[in-house]
Amino acid sequence: MTEHYDALETREPAQRETELFSRLPDVLRKALAAPAYAERLQGIDPAAVTSRAALAGLPILRKSELPALHKASPPFGGFVAGPLGSFGRLFTSPGPIFEPEPVHADPWRGARALFAAGFRPGDVVLNTFSYHLTPGGFIFDASARALGCAVIPAGPGNTEQQFELIEAYRPVGYSGTPDFLKILLDAAASSGRDVSSIKRAMVSGAAFPKSLQDDVKSRGIDAYQAFGTADLGLVAFETPAREGMVVNEDLIMEIVRPGTGNPVAPGDVGEIVVTSLDPRHPWIRLALGDLTAALPGASPCGRTNMRIKGWMGRADQTTKVKGMFVRPEQVAEIGKRHPELGRLRLVVTRSGESDLMTLKAETASTTGKLHDDLAATLRAVTNLGGKVELVAAGSLPNDGKVIADER
Repeated sequence: MTEHYDALETREPAQRETELFSRLPDVLRKALAAPAYAERLQGIDPAAVTSRAALAGLPILRKSELPALHKASPPFGGFVAGPLGSFGRLFTSPGPIFEPEPVHADPWRGARALFAAGFRPGDVVLNTFSYHLTPGGFIFDASARALGCAVIPAGPGNTEQQFELIEAYRPVGYSGTPDFLKILLDAAASSGRDVSSIKRAMVSGAAFPKSLQDDVKSRGIDAYQAFGTADLGLVAFETPAREGMVVNEDLIMEIVRPGTGNPVAPGDVGEIVVTSLDPRHPWIRLALGDLTAALPGASPCGRTNMRIKGWMGRADQTTKVKGMFVRPEQVAEIGKRHPELGRLRLVVTRSGESDLMTLKAETASTTGKLHDDLAATLRAVTNLGGKVELVAAGSLPNDGKVIADER
């Protein structure tokens, strides 16, 4: 087999962009058949949305909104046009958020991610993601089977039974959280059980710090990370290059300033927004609430799609100050009213027994008028008073944070 899953992975970036955006208008037409999209996208001409600039003009749908929307119009908030019986499985995630599984092969787009991690047809895979109500177990199960692997649907926990399965079936691959992989390895070492058949792993759903990466590698397992969600499946994944994560095919990813729908400058940290091209269940500008930054250029592994640094924190930095919520959208509104500013960062601390807000703003100007105008805008937008600190352009961290709660 080749080192790439298919020819899509090595397309010229311009060709990929053209092909994705040539499909988008039809996907938008299909989305408009669902009542919630018909309302949100009212007045939009799908035929005109054929570029990133045009896509950026569509409204953001925040994942954090979905629980309330699903409750108001069960089960899918009006974002799915097809009947329930046309799907293969129906799941729920904490919120609750309800998710349908399409019936076509590899519905969660995970086979190419497993391939990049070294999984191959004929491998036996121990899948320890949960199969109970949530889609995690089925995402990796369906992805492995689409690749041609046999799957042990183990789920998490019960290490003794896991050892029986491993010793009987001798799986070469593991999928699950990195935490549970360590639990398995440690328990096997202390009890003398043989798990040496496992040579590669796809981990997700939890942090995988370098210390744990090194520990897993020292035990002869080549582990790769994937970033995914219960709504979209596998969004991005590590490759043998080990330089960030490559965005999955058939998805359009944007990185936007938290609290807005506006794309960040290349390399800046921002919130992940994804548009999927499944006409049966499209997502149009779904903001995931997770932060990342794009990496320049193509991956040394030969895959040419957009690369991201991986998960870099949460974009929802809403915090409560003096009993009132302050949101990233409000910081974005301040920036909109003062376009001459660079990055903004609202720092929340304590002074004595009181909350204190300090708005740090990058600017080339340090005039008193700007300082006073900005303080007035801060109060007008947040209904709270706060200090203003003008700082040099480029001095605030590029970490995607617009609100830093340091109390």
